[in-house]
Amino acid sequence: MTQLNTPYPSTAYLTGFLRSRGITAVQEDLALALVLQLLSPEGLRAVAAKVDALPAKKHSPAVQAFVAQRERYFATIAPTIAFLQGRDTTLAHRIVGRSFLPEGPRFESLDVYVDDEGGDPLGWAFGALGLHDRAKHLATLYLNDLADVLRDAVDPRFEFVRYAESLAGSQPTFDPLAEALAAPLNLVDETLRTLALAAVERHAPTVVLLSVPFPGAVYAAFRIAQAIKAVHPHIVTVLGGGFVNTELRELAEPRVFDHFDYVALDAGERPLLALLEHVQGQRGRQRLVRTFVREADTGAVRYINMQEADIAFAEVGTPTWDGLPLDKYLSLLDMLNPMHRLWSDGRWNKLTVAHGCYWKKCSFCDVSLDYISRYEGASASTLADRIDTIVRETGQTGFHFVDEAAPPKALKALATELIARNTGISWWGNIRFEKTFTPELAELMADSGCIAISGGLEVASDRLLNLMKKGVSVDQVARVTRAFTDAGILVHAYLMYGFPTQTVQDTVDALEYVRQLFANGCIQSGFFHRFACTVHSPVGQSPEEYGVTLAPLPPGDFAKNDVAFIDPTGVDHDALGAGLKKAIYNYMHGIGLEEDVRSWFPFKVPKTTVRRDRIERALQQRG
Repeated sequence: MTQLNTPYPSTAYLTGFLRSRGITAVQEDLALALVLQLLSPEGLRAVAAKVDALPAKKHSPAVQAFVAQRERYFATIAPTIAFLQGRDTTLAHRIVGRSFLPEGPRFESLDVYVDDEGGDPLGWAFGALGLHDRAKHLATLYLNDLADVLRDAVDPRFEFVRYAESLAGSQPTFDPLAEALAAPLNLVDETLRTLALAAVERHAPTVVLLSVPFPGAVYAAFRIAQAIKAVHPHIVTVLGGGFVNTELRELAEPRVFDHFDYVALDAGERPLLALLEHVQGQRGRQRLVRTFVREADTGAVRYINMQEADIAFAEVGTPTWDGLPLDKYLSLLDMLNPMHRLWSDGRWNKLTVAHGCYWKKCSFCDVSLDYISRYEGASASTLADRIDTIVRETGQTGFHFVDEAAPPKALKALATELIARNTGISWWGNIRFEKTFTPELAELMADSGCIAISGGLEVASDRLLNLMKKGVSVDQVARVTRAFTDAGILVHAYLMYGFPTQTVQDTVDALEYVRQLFANGCIQSGFFHRFACTVHSPVGQSPEEYGVTLAPLPPGDFAKNDVAFIDPTGVDHDALGAGLKKAIYNYMHGIGLEEDVRSWFPFKVPKTTVRRDRIERALQQRG
């Protein structure tokens, strides 16, 4: 499972491409279908039956709340789902009254927001008029309570987004996944199996492609393939997607092929054309492209890659959402971070401005892999044509440009084209905070419909930014982000801690820079991520250049991605991380912006070496 508010774009891209080549292709979102089935009156009654089979002493607080209010859950689930799908907005009035929805442990989080006078706990987040947003947040807490019940009573691995991801993410051996797949089906498995087989009956395919973008989609994909193979062994099953492209590049585990006939790497268009020709008897197996197979005679896994040019980005066609139930996706509001809200709230058409990254130098990034390293663009008119086609098809004018870093030159051309066509869309996406984004370009982007921008500030330290090969400085980031803010565009900064050689002083100084960026109106949103080293990044491939030593990878023939490293600084980054996250949470709400950054840490840290007016002075200079 990925997001519940909008379809993941891989199936839309591949369906559009295959149809453009005259191949009959249909798509299904079984993740959404699974959630909607579980979160229905019928689904909750099935969950209740599983709860009844549990000994009372094993009832968690979430399960206890469910048992005590089960009839209210049965009565409220359908209207609440309809509300989150945008089909019954008037229900917001009853939801915010706090007497309609049954409330479990998740609602306790609201107590931390009550002010000293015992005032409105959500007033700080939504103000006096945000009735619909309040209702959406409360309804999301209600769904999270039910997810906890599913996890505690049915499947301990259950998550809406990261379902059973520990079975696959950087997992060197297939054993945990094999063990899980051999276990008897639980309620979630049975529901998914029924949905998968029903989809096969509807469409009668000869080939089924399963796209797994993240580790949290892997277990369910294998369960789907397992169900199909058990009932329809003649159907060809193919595994691909972002998880495969990053973690299964050295796949040698034969048991994967008990469920999948083929595993394809990287951009799927060319491998799929070759594979479909092979399935139809028009191409020999030796001429497959970027595809793993299992040899029939030896049982060994073999990688076949006949060199053949990829399909140009300008020729991949327009993605299509035809066949996906666009009116059934759920608009959630779980995190009150304004940028994360865009991820989970509203149905966005996901589109790519260019394939790959034009910069491809950042030392923490998978720059050696195709999705980063092969940079290709398309003309502004081609992109605008795709946008027009998608709006006509979906009726939705919101776009999320999903590039790793959208190129400024392409965004300038696209913005100009959108304005010339009077294309009334709203869009947001990810960029690098480079000086090419002038105030004039920021205004142009805003005029074309840009509402928000995210970019990597990472560790706000010129020394570490240089080591990361980010190609930006803190002062430059300040000027660029302020230009976007002045143009009315929301700015979110991706932040990082725990980078090789990062000291406690570096961390404190970085937080001081971040404080000043908030205080000077440069950024409105941010999030701190813990640095993770991958085998495909420059740090993972040349650790000595970054002053660290890699820990040996455990032996295995399945997934390989994250790799542990030994940093001689010996800093306890996890302890610092709690303070960083607390600080940024408060900064986003305008709290503590004048306080000494040391106050966010529960232990002694050094005083910052950054001048308190550093960002203010940077804004007065021209870049």
